[in-house]
Amino acid sequence: MPQRTLADLAQLCGAALEGDGTRLVSGPADLAGAGRDEVSFLANERYAALVESTRAAAVVLARGVQVARDDLALLRVDDPNTAFTAIVSAFAESEAPPPAGIHPSAVVHESVQLGAAVAIGPLCSVGADAQLGDGAVLHAGVCVGAGAKIGPRTVLHTHVSLYPRVQIGADCILHAGSVIGSDGLGFEPSPEGWDKIPQCGTVIIEDEVEIGANCAIDRGRFGATLVRRGAKLDNLVHIAHNVVIGEASLLCAQVGLSGSVTLGQRVIMGGQSAVAGHLAVPDGVQIGGQAAVASSPEPGQEVTGTPARPLRQTRKDAALVRKLPELKERLAALEGRLAELESRSDEQ
Repeated sequence: MPQRTLADLAQLCGAALEGDGTRLVSGPADLAGAGRDEVSFLANERYAALVESTRAAAVVLARGVQVARDDLALLRVDDPNTAFTAIVSAFAESEAPPPAGIHPSAVVHESVQLGAAVAIGPLCSVGADAQLGDGAVLHAGVCVGAGAKIGPRTVLHTHVSLYPRVQIGADCILHAGSVIGSDGLGFEPSPEGWDKIPQCGTVIIEDEVEIGANCAIDRGRFGATLVRRGAKLDNLVHIAHNVVIGEASLLCAQVGLSGSVTLGQRVIMGGQSAVAGHLAVPDGVQIGGQAAVASSPEPGQEVTGTPARPLRQTRKDAALVRKLPELKERLAALEGRLAELESRSDEQ
């Protein structure tokens, strides 16, 4: 990892530097774990005490934050999160793409249409009539089915599998092990067990989509499962048949969407949350981690819990649950007093 001076980092993120600009740092780290040649940041006040004890060479923080130490370089900015992201990006080491061309061990059908500067790595397989746009990159072991389309500058990491006729847009990133276009869970009960329903559709992923490692996106039963422009999927997300994911939506790890769900634009789903089949989730909805959405929320609403309900209601319910032991004791006391009063009444 290359070293950079604090002056370079300050210029990179637009910071006002307090300290020695010639000091070299080797990378980013959190406040608690940073070494003497690393840079860290403070974006949340709950970690402010760590600034006084960190071993970091420098800390990125907001302009008004007071720091008692005089041995710590400070990079003062308006938005520490955004500034530190720029610093992390400067140190990031991305996986080197295979060189442009086709590796000798790859199997590419003669009918494949290749754009300029396409890179196909070792042990890849590209089926008949597939299309790869200019600058597309296939890392080792990628499998592209017949008739699949991959847009310009899209990167498929190791062991991504595209089923036949799947379409991927431009400037997308698909991380290792993801499977795009496998059959949805389509079965009908029969006396012998389960009869398979043919899955005849496809998957269309628009431009600038990023899909994490080991995601599974099922083809439509008919028509397309659709991931719209700019959507971001974390690792281990499952998208069932004929789902539509709206533009710039964000799905965290282990999210599950049942068949024919429609998400609007900029929907955010926390880890392990899920939406029941055929529901529509409007624009701007935020779904908390592990929430189970069984009815459509209102636009822009925050929901959480199982079944999912508005966040304010969930908090009220949680407060009531915390009071249950006290209420149980009070109820028992009232029942005892009532029993005593009834006993006296009977004696009279």
